[in-house]
Amino acid sequence: MIGLKKKKKEMKEITEETSSDGKIKLTKEFPEIEKELPMQVPQARLIHNKNDIMNFEVEYTPDKTSFWYGGKYLFSFHFPDNYPFNPPKVMCKTKIYHPNIDYDGNVCLNMLKDDWNPTYTGTSCVAGVYYLFVEPNPNDPLNHEVAKIMRENPAQFKENVKKTLKGGYLFGQQFPRFK
Repeated sequence: MIGLKKKKKEMKEITEETSSDGKIKLTKEFPEIEKELPMQVPQARLIHNKNDIMNFEVEYTPDKTSFWYGGKYLFSFHFPDNYPFNPPKVMCKTKIYHPNIDYDGNVCLNMLKDDWNPTYTGTSCVAGVYYLFVEPNPNDPLNHEVAKIMRENPAQFKENVKKTLKGGYLFGQQFPRFK
């Protein structure tokens, strides 16, 4: 009898865990993300654990038009239980010299903050993050020091990015070597 009650309790917990609105929506969206991502953002590679659909990673390899060409940057996406009403939490797990990403990996992207809209999908979130490699925004920065250099001395900004891609230190921060 105790074993049966324990099993019922475990099943109830599993049902509660798997039936959050966010998990249901993301479960429906995930095949679309897997299908559309290579077409919409060919520079992004999805890395996920099929047992944890609410958390996945994306590795971005910026193309030749980006300041960060030659690098590979890993981002984690954590979707809350109340997704799509609240945006995913996105973190950059690779140190980067960027006006919209701080050295701790926090990401400043309006679509994931103030401009969030429940009609956005997982695919649009992944594409939006890639957009930071195409059009960094020094006028809405998270890393103010980097943004100031980008605004006031674009040539120095470009040289600093190149330096960070080669690894080593800049402004007391160590960066991974890509080139």
